[in-house]
Amino acid sequence: MNKQDLISQVSDRAGLNRNDAARAVETMLEVITGTLKRGDEVRLVGFGNFSVTRRKASVGRNPRTGEPLQIASSATPKFRAGKVLKDAVQ
Repeated sequence: MNKQDLISQVSDRAGLNRNDAARAVETMLEVITGTLKRGDEVRLVGFGNFSVTRRKASVGRNPRTGEPLQIASSATPKFRAGKVLKDAVQ
């Protein structure tokens, strides 16, 4: 399922027109993204948690030459499925 399919499903199930459903989906994604940018978590009980994992800078090696190289620190979004979602897909 892609974003357009999701918008169609929301439109059909919620009884919204396609533009309102698209605005709702876009707004939800913007809110989640903005919350993660601030470093906060998004907890959707029964569905899962969105959070940000921080990785420290480290030294790695170039696999071809073996030369050491600096790997910069980074922040990565993470999703952890809730129990209800896990049980639903089993």
